Amino acid sequence: MDLIKKYTLYFLILVYVSGSIGFIIKPSFFGPFTPYTLFFTCFVYLIHQPFSDYKFILAFIGIALLGYSFEVIGVRTGLVFGNYHYGKTLGYSYLNVPLVISLNWALVVSAGICLAKRYFNDKSIVLFLAAAIATSIDFLIEQVAPKLDFWRFNSGMPTIHNYIGWFGISFLCAFLFYKPLIKGKFAPALIVLALQVQFFGIIYLFKN
Repeated sequence: MDLIKKYTLYFLILVYVSGSIGFIIKPSFFGPFTPYTLFFTCFVYLIHQPFSDYKFILAFIGIALLGYSFEVIGVRTGLVFGNYHYGKTLGYSYLNVPLVISLNWALVVSAGICLAKRYFNDKSIVLFLAAAIATSIDFLIEQVAPKLDFWRFNSGMPTIHNYIGWFGISFLCAFLFYKPLIKGKFAPALIVLALQVQFFGIIYLFKN
C-alpha cells in the first residue's frame, strides 16, 4: 500500500507539471481533463491522510457540501462572492455550479489547516491562517479563471466582495471541522497546495 501511495503521488506531480504546460500550448485539449484531475488530486490527498479515521473523511465531505451550498447561493444571488457564472471546463453542473468545485473547497481548507497546525498551536491563529491560505489560492486562480473558462465575473475581475466571501466561508468551514482536520498530515497538504500554486502560477505567467 505504501508503494502505491508513493507512486500515485509521483504521478500527481507529473499530471500537474504536464497539465500546466498543456494548458499553455493547447487548452482546448487539456481543459476537459480538469474535473478528473481534481478527483484524482482528492484521491491522492485522502489516501495520504488518516483515511481510516471516519471523522476526518466526514469533515472533508462536510466542507465540500458546505462550500458547494454557498456556491449555489452565490451564483443565484450574487450576495456571497459577487455576480459570476461558471463556464464549461469544470464539467457537469447542478444548479449552475460544477460538482467538482466542492472538492476544491474541501482540499484548500483542509490542507490549509494541516499547514497552519504544523507551525502554530493556537486555534485562532490556525483558523485565520487556514482561511488566508484558501483565499490566497483563490486569488491566484482568479487571475486565470476566465481564460480557462472556469468562471467569469460579470464585472470582469472579482472585487474585494469575492475575497471577503472566500475568507469568511473558509474560516467558518475551518472552525466547524477543526478538531478532526488537525489530525491531517503536513506533507500531502503542502504538496497539493504547492502543485496548485505551480499550476496556476505558470499559466498566469505565460497567459498574460
